[in-house]
Amino acid sequence: MEKEENILGTEKIGKLIRKFSIPCIISLVVNSLYNMVDQIFIGWGVNYLANGATNVVFPLTMIALAFSLMLGDGASSYFSLKLGEKKKEEATKGVGNGILLSVIISVIYCIITLVFLPQLLNIFGCTDVLRELALDYGKIIAIGLPFMMIGTTLNSIIRADGSPKYAMTSMVLGAILNIILDPIFIFVFHKGIEGAAIATILSQFVTFILNIGYIKKFKSINLNKEAFSLKLGVARKVVALGISSFITQMSFVFVVAAENNLLGKYGTQSKFGSEIPITVLGIVMKISQILNSIIVGIAAGSQPIFGYNYGARKFDRVKQTLKTILGISVMISIVAFILFQTIPDKLISIFGSGDELYMEFACLTFRTYLLLCIFNGIQIPSGIFFQAIGKSSRSAILSLSRQIIFLIPAMLILSNIFGLMGVLYAGPVADGIAFVLAAIFLIIETKHLKQTGEKKEIVENKQNAVEAKEGIIITIAREYGSGGRYIGKLVASELGIPLYDKEFIAEIANKTGLSEEYIENQEQKRETLAGLNNGYYIGLDNKDELFLKETELIKEIAQKGSCVIVGRCADFILKENKNVIKVFIYSDMEHKIKRAVEYYHLDKNKAEKEIKRINKLRANHYKYYTEREWNNHENYDICLNSDALGVEKVAEMICNIVKEKSVY
Repeated sequence: MEKEENILGTEKIGKLIRKFSIPCIISLVVNSLYNMVDQIFIGWGVNYLANGATNVVFPLTMIALAFSLMLGDGASSYFSLKLGEKKKEEATKGVGNGILLSVIISVIYCIITLVFLPQLLNIFGCTDVLRELALDYGKIIAIGLPFMMIGTTLNSIIRADGSPKYAMTSMVLGAILNIILDPIFIFVFHKGIEGAAIATILSQFVTFILNIGYIKKFKSINLNKEAFSLKLGVARKVVALGISSFITQMSFVFVVAAENNLLGKYGTQSKFGSEIPITVLGIVMKISQILNSIIVGIAAGSQPIFGYNYGARKFDRVKQTLKTILGISVMISIVAFILFQTIPDKLISIFGSGDELYMEFACLTFRTYLLLCIFNGIQIPSGIFFQAIGKSSRSAILSLSRQIIFLIPAMLILSNIFGLMGVLYAGPVADGIAFVLAAIFLIIETKHLKQTGEKKEIVENKQNAVEAKEGIIITIAREYGSGGRYIGKLVASELGIPLYDKEFIAEIANKTGLSEEYIENQEQKRETLAGLNNGYYIGLDNKDELFLKETELIKEIAQKGSCVIVGRCADFILKENKNVIKVFIYSDMEHKIKRAVEYYHLDKNKAEKEIKRINKLRANHYKYYTEREWNNHENYDICLNSDALGVEKVAEMICNIVKEKSVY
C-alpha cells in the first residue's frame, strides 16, 4: 500500500489519470455500446419502429442491471472490508451470499417479466403499434436475464478480487460476440428483431460462463458450499452496501418511463405521432450515454488521486487534478455538442433510415434535448469529486439532481405547457440547473482548498504503559457532550494504564500518509446520504481505509496489555476478546449543551443542533461497520448516565468494576 500512496502523492497527475481512468472509460463505453449495437442492426435490418420497441423493453434490462450491480458492488465492498479486517471466512460468506442472491433474484425477476410482460410494457409507454415487436423482443431478452444478472454481479466481485483485466475481458468478449451475431441472425437467418434478442442473450451467456469459470480461481478466498448458504445478516449488509448502485440505475428507469409515457401522450397531438418520438429520444439518450460514459470514466478513475491527496492535505495536487479532469471533460463535451448540433441527421442514420418526419424529429431532438450537454463536463465530475473527498451529502445531491430532482419534474411541468416540445426542453433545463448547483458547490469547496507543503513529520506516540499481568481493556463509547472522553482520561489515570483516543490520529496518519486534521474530521463519522452515492469506487475509499487501519491498530494495542480505548467501534472490534469491559456514556440534552458550550465553545443557540448532528454521524458510522445500533444497551456491559452520578463518580464506578473483574 505504501508504494501506491507514494505514487498517488508524487507521480505526475497526467500519468496517474491515464493509468486509472483509461480502464474505467473502456469498461463503461463497452457497456454503453452493448446497449446500442442491437438498435443499429435492428434499424437497418427491420425498421425504425423496431428500435422504438427495444426502447420500451430497455427499462426492464435496466431494472435487472440495478439488482445485479447492487449485489455485485455490495458483495465487492463487503469482500474488501472483511479482507481488510483479516476475516477471510466472513469475506467468503459475503461473496457467496452476493452470488446466491443474484441467482435467486434473477430467476424470480425472469419469471415475473415473462408472466407480466404486456403489463410491464404498458408501464414503460408501449403503444399499440409497437406492442407486437416489443413482445417478440422482450420475451427472448427476459429468458436471458439470469445470465446477464449473474454475470454482471460476478464481474464486480472479480474486479474486487484484484482481476480487473479478467472482468473487462469477459465483458468485452461478450460485446464483440454481440456485434458479430447481430448481423448473422438478422440478415443471414432473417430472424428480425427476435434475432437481435437471440444474439444478445448468447453474448451474455458467454460472459456468464467466463465469469462462472473464475469462481475456482479466486486469489483471496476459496469459495465452498458453505459460503452459498444464505445468511440474512450478511445478505442485508451486502444489499445495504450496494444500494447506491441500485438507486443510480433505477433513477434512469424512472426517467425513461416518464419520458416514454409523456412522448406517447403528447406525440399523438403532434404531426409526429407517438412512435417516432419514443424511438428517437431513446436513441438520442443512448448516444449521449457514450459521452457520459467517457466523462464518468475519466472522473471515476481519478477518485484515488482526489481522495489520497485531499486526505494528505496536498491541496495543490487536488486542485491540479480537478482542473485537469474538468478541462478534459469539457473539451470532450464541446466536441460532442458540435456533433449533436451540426450532423444530427448523420448520427441518427447510423441506426437506420426513416421517413421525413422521423429525420425531422431526430434533428430537433439532438439540437434541443442535448443543447446544454457541455455542462455535463462539469456536473458529472463534480459529483464524483465530492464523493472522493468524503463530502457524501453534496455528492449524493449532485448525483441525483439532474435525473430525479430536476429532469422528471421539468418534463411534467413543461410538457403540460408546451406539449411534445416540453419534454425536449426539459433536457437543457435540467442540465442548466444541475450545472449551476455543481458550480456553486465547486466554488465553495475550492475556496477552502489551500496549498500546503509536504505533510509534516509525525512523531509516533510512545505513551508509557504499565505492563499488566493480565490485560484488561475498557472501551468507552459516548454521546457527544456526555463527558465520556474525560471519564476515559480519569479511568486511565486512576488505573495507571494508557489512554488511547487522539493518540490514534497521529498513529493512523503515520501509517496512511493522510493528515491528522483530515483523519480527525473523517473518522467515526458517516453522513446519512452516504448510501445514496454512486458506486464508482473500485476498492475502498479513505473512510474505509481509516476504519481498517484503526481496526488493525486497536487489535495490536489490545495485545500489549491493559488500556482505555475511546470510541472507534472498539467494543465491536474486540468483541471476541474476553478481557474487555464495554462502556457506554450518555446524558440528557441539557447537560450535553452545557458541556458543549463550556468545553467545546459551541454557540449555545446552535449547540443542540450540532450535538444531534455529531451523534447521528457517529451512529451512522457504527451501524455501517458493525450492523448494530450505536446506542443499544445490549452492545455494552455498562451504560451510565454521567449526569445522574457526575463524571468523577462514573469514573470511580468503572474503576471499581475493573478491579473486581481482574488484576489489571
